[in-house]
Amino acid sequence: MTEQWQQDIMNWIDSGELLQATFSQPRRKDGTASPKTVIRPIELKNGLHYQFEYHYPTKVTHENIMADQAAAMMISQLEESYRQALVKTTEADVQLLFSKKGKAAILKKPPTGGARPTSLQHNRQKQRVLAEGKAAPFLVELGIMTAEGLVHAKKQDKYRQINRFLEMVTDVLAYLPKDRELTIVDFGCGKSYLTFALYHLLAVEQQREINIIGLDLKADVIAFCSELAEKLGYDKLKFLVGDIAEYEELQSADMVVTLHACDTATDAALAKAVNWGASVIMSVPCCQHELFKQVSNDALSPILSQGLLKERFAALATDAARGTLLEVLGYKVQMLEFVDPEHTPKNLLIRAVRTEQHGVSTKKWEQYEQFRQFLSISPSLEHMLADRWPGRHEASTKQD
Repeated sequence: MTEQWQQDIMNWIDSGELLQATFSQPRRKDGTASPKTVIRPIELKNGLHYQFEYHYPTKVTHENIMADQAAAMMISQLEESYRQALVKTTEADVQLLFSKKGKAAILKKPPTGGARPTSLQHNRQKQRVLAEGKAAPFLVELGIMTAEGLVHAKKQDKYRQINRFLEMVTDVLAYLPKDRELTIVDFGCGKSYLTFALYHLLAVEQQREINIIGLDLKADVIAFCSELAEKLGYDKLKFLVGDIAEYEELQSADMVVTLHACDTATDAALAKAVNWGASVIMSVPCCQHELFKQVSNDALSPILSQGLLKERFAALATDAARGTLLEVLGYKVQMLEFVDPEHTPKNLLIRAVRTEQHGVSTKKWEQYEQFRQFLSISPSLEHMLADRWPGRHEASTKQD
């Protein structure tokens, strides 16, 4: 015999009234069920589905179920795995509370979910610059998407990383010149997933005049990227073999990207960007070893006496020094989470944009000096830009 709550679920699915359901309080503590499952309708290429989003302590997984099977799946999970559910429909918010014997209590309240959305495209997908379902040629060639625009299961992390990067770029496009061709340099470009993504966004999607240069020490990687750029017809995307510190082919650049440049190679890239007058800098540091040997302060001995803690502290101090030095020079700096730390610990991105303010901030310099002296450090970026600091040049300064 069908119980009332079971019939309600079937009716909500059949009528399209279900907006979202959240299952919680697993019946067993053995991990057979995720601590929380969220169900919502989504529209895929082959029709309406219901996405089951399983929230585990260290990850979130997804399963898309056809609409005609969703009700049975929900009922089965509530019978076997959960003791509580909150179901939001267009007509009411319904709470289901199950006793140990499986008997359900049903509580109804006025709806808070609003009307059913016109578009049921998955929320994350709608927010992505490169939407799944629309094939981007470079993603197909790089093995991330199928020709139909579906993301390969093993490439989901890389797909999210690319979109996260493009979201961060999109947020600061207003700082780039609009009346001329843009020059962009990607130091340590590697296989260039993000370089190709940047070209696609600006040159293909936005039809902007750009010139992008990718630089890396690995000749085989540069050869691969060059061949792919030619195959895609990206005629303003060039790849060169070279070292960041020794690259002298440009006099100016509008945007500089440096991802996972090791240790002081990041400082070399930042110094190049500043000297070129770059309007936007996007940098993901890596392997910050320099200050590990330098940092010293007796008051910090509980941290500095432990190798692992000292390593992490030194990495944070390195990026804090870099960010502050950029602020001294008039950049607005943000430290952002690039990708979920579950996937890589190298997940901090320094995003800096050049403001309309000119000259050097003596207030920021004083803050930096106090920080440097407190930790007994001497960062490479300070030395690479030595002629720019207060008291070391004849340029005018700005007091905050």
